[in-house]
Amino acid sequence: MTEIPAAPLNPRIREVTERIRERSRDSRSAYLERMRAQSSGPARSRLSCTNLAHGFAASNAPDKEALKALRGPNLAIVTAYNDMLSAHQPFERFPGLIRHAARDAHATAQVAGGVPAMCDGITQGQPGMELSLFSRDVIAMSTGVALTHGMFDAALCLGVCDKIVPGLLIGALAFGQLPAVFVPAGPMPSGLPNKEKARIRQLFAEGKVGREALLQSEADSYHSAGTCTFYGTANSNQMLMEVMGLHLPGSAFVPPNTPLRDALTGAAVRRAARITALGEEYLPLARVLDERSIVNAVVGLLATGGSTNHTLHIVAIAKIAGIVIDWDDFNALSEVVPLLARIYPNGAADVNHFHAAGGMGFLVRELLQAGLMHGDVQTVAGAGLGHYAQEPWLSSEGLAWRDAPANSGDREVLRRASDPFSADGGLKLLRGNLGRSVIKVSAVKPEHRSVEAPARVFHSQDEVIHAFKQGELSRDVVVVVRFQGPRANGMPELHGLTPALTSLQNKGHRVGLVTDGRMSGASGVIPAAIHLTPEAVCGGPIGKVRDGDVIRLDSRTGELEARVSEAEWNRRESVTADLAANGHGFGRELFSLFRAHAAPAEHGGGVC
Repeated sequence: MTEIPAAPLNPRIREVTERIRERSRDSRSAYLERMRAQSSGPARSRLSCTNLAHGFAASNAPDKEALKALRGPNLAIVTAYNDMLSAHQPFERFPGLIRHAARDAHATAQVAGGVPAMCDGITQGQPGMELSLFSRDVIAMSTGVALTHGMFDAALCLGVCDKIVPGLLIGALAFGQLPAVFVPAGPMPSGLPNKEKARIRQLFAEGKVGREALLQSEADSYHSAGTCTFYGTANSNQMLMEVMGLHLPGSAFVPPNTPLRDALTGAAVRRAARITALGEEYLPLARVLDERSIVNAVVGLLATGGSTNHTLHIVAIAKIAGIVIDWDDFNALSEVVPLLARIYPNGAADVNHFHAAGGMGFLVRELLQAGLMHGDVQTVAGAGLGHYAQEPWLSSEGLAWRDAPANSGDREVLRRASDPFSADGGLKLLRGNLGRSVIKVSAVKPEHRSVEAPARVFHSQDEVIHAFKQGELSRDVVVVVRFQGPRANGMPELHGLTPALTSLQNKGHRVGLVTDGRMSGASGVIPAAIHLTPEAVCGGPIGKVRDGDVIRLDSRTGELEARVSEAEWNRRESVTADLAANGHGFGRELFSLFRAHAAPAEHGGGVC
């Protein structure tokens, strides 16, 4: 590995990290104490003979003998495989690849358990979307169930998409005394250009093309095995696993079912076997993920214009590890972290273009050299984030790593820290008499980053779309959509609003969105104050807004205000809504306890 020139840590990065460390001192110490390794030797040595016999009963003869003899580490495969999700279909082959690589490393591997993996792309605008955010907690619990058997010395976590990687990581952190390596599958080949896809969606919203044209456009975009190639939550997940040191370097965006991908999967297995407590390189997950790696995660999110969902997920991940962060930390970091990547929806390129332009290795090197990331962290590849300024390749002798390109292959996609797309990360905290909210402005043109207009209030996404089709929104308007938070209906993403509101803005209207719901990684060109907390169902002030109230949303000043006199505002009662329909159908009745106990959005929006 080429040594990355040491750069003084940016004062803001240091300040925020210290603030988080001090705030988390007691909870982090308690977590680390709980995560102390219980004893030496294979974990299964602590099982009774009956327990152990159950654990290896179905293994083949060589693996059974190794497990019985307490010889070598046993690796847990926790997989999100299903063949409905394009991103997860490649995982079908992985258990066989992993078992073979484990035997070469004098280890064994077993599928410890599967976790659910729902697709937000399929459930957008459907009742099932109300289970999406809570699926993260189910995945965390399922990971816990898989690892609770006490058979395992390390975990290999197989997942890619939106709630799946955060859920796997939360669950693995509950077993933080174990090493954990995250194993990605890679993106599908580029399909229909994202700009053309967005154009067809907008034409459909305006009634200018039919469903057949829309379906063909979508099928041309999402067309094979692998992760969807736009830079939403799934690909933001992969970026995060790199900058947090939980992947092998450079493995995030290598295509599936290729020799390089298979080589990286085998290398991940061998590395997991080496860092168990049975060897001299013991590296538990609890030591890899600390305050510095959490800050690196936020910096990576900001530098790439990643998914707003991670203002929920990073908070929840940190919390399980005893680390307390909030949106003030995101906001403070955003002021000093430049935007180095433009990937759809923040640009025309997709993740394959980003990877070809220099990808994660280029990005990490630039951030380290600018003093914007902690380089002195532990990673599954070894000490120091400098490992992640490299990229993998297949040499004549097999898998190897080399320095990332010195220059970007495409400055319209990826830039140096000294020549950014913008000086800040484009994620802002909004505050005012409506509460606290986040807004992503990296894809919003400067002239649209503030709006002041009369409100039109709705209680569902469908109501907004109906009003749009009836021509009721053809004016300057701030659309307010409430009762969309975790406790109201599970906080579904509101992607269906994007084509309609974009159409209004393109016609010259001043348009904004205010909601206690989510817009996710597809947050686009409309100024959208999202994740508003407190949410309406908890008496949040968004419940006081009435049609015609002038709303000011200003991402430059951080202002989110209803321009209503203080006396009138204090006199108003928050409205209530009949949410009975959100309590049943499509499995929603199974999640009543989640809705009743979900944390506010700023605290992660879940129950774990």
